[in-house]
Amino acid sequence: MMLRIGMLGGMSWESTAEYYRLVNEMVRDRLGGLHSADCLVRSVDFAPIEEKQVSGRWEEAGAALAAAAVELERGGAELLVLCTNTMHKVAPAIEQAISIPFINLLDATASAVKKTGTTTVGLLGTAFTMEQDFYRDGLSAHGLQVLVPDQEDRALIHRVIYDELCVGTVSDDSRKEYQRIIADLASRGAEGVILGCTEIELLISQEDANVPLFPTTAIHAEAAVDAALSGTIIR
Repeated sequence: MMLRIGMLGGMSWESTAEYYRLVNEMVRDRLGGLHSADCLVRSVDFAPIEEKQVSGRWEEAGAALAAAAVELERGGAELLVLCTNTMHKVAPAIEQAISIPFINLLDATASAVKKTGTTTVGLLGTAFTMEQDFYRDGLSAHGLQVLVPDQEDRALIHRVIYDELCVGTVSDDSRKEYQRIIADLASRGAEGVILGCTEIELLISQEDANVPLFPTTAIHAEAAVDAALSGTIIR
């Protein structure tokens, strides 16, 4: 039997749509025929969450997402996926609020990186993801060394995510800037680069880089499907 996947998304809905597509395609490819994922989607309004991010009210944001996670569990979800990188900062609050398994994006990503033998990675994401400790520490706990772009490039990456990708704008000029930043990280010793924001995969793919890329949306979606079809969390 397939476990029911609860998707906690809306941060932004653009990337949550990718999660939904990927999870259903993966289930179809594995089971064949007319199979698709058994899933529930709870998509929150991103604007209030973003306001809490900017003002540093992470505890309030965590409480809001924990409440939404409880709604998914009550609705019948048998495992939970938080469809965002940045808000994994409040993952502990969500995990404490539910009794169903939580598929942690950081654990899934670190596992995927380590399987390739990579030990030093570059990290692209929101300013919160690149500059705060929770994400880098989460990867370091798995033995990975993490490099981030310089301050000016971090600001550019963040702006493109929030001002463009989150509202459905995909720009060739921004793609070229991301390619430049990826190349710079590689020149500093990154053996691969983590696309540590779910929206980045709308802009950048492996063909845009000369080092391996680790797309967290696809990695996380695969971990969810692994868990749903096997009944266990794959680490």
